[in-house]
Amino acid sequence: MRNLVEPLPSTHCELCGGELLFKRIERDDPALDIEVQIFVCAKCGSEHSRKLIHEPYTAHIATDAEPKGDPAKGSGCNGSV
Repeated sequence: MRNLVEPLPSTHCELCGGELLFKRIERDDPALDIEVQIFVCAKCGSEHSRKLIHEPYTAHIATDAEPKGDPAKGSGCNGSV
């Protein structure tokens, strides 16, 4: 099937033109809420980074999105009825 819209140029490797795959997010400047997204080329394996401002409605790391509580005590929701 043919793509109706060409992908953005920023999703292609600057070295070989291959597709960039998301790898991870790193915090760059907490004061300005800037983060760096790391991508890896599927074709040549080189890493590329993009700086951008953090989305204000998402958690900074996965543990920020999880409910707070002591995992040893449990939350009372273990899936049993």
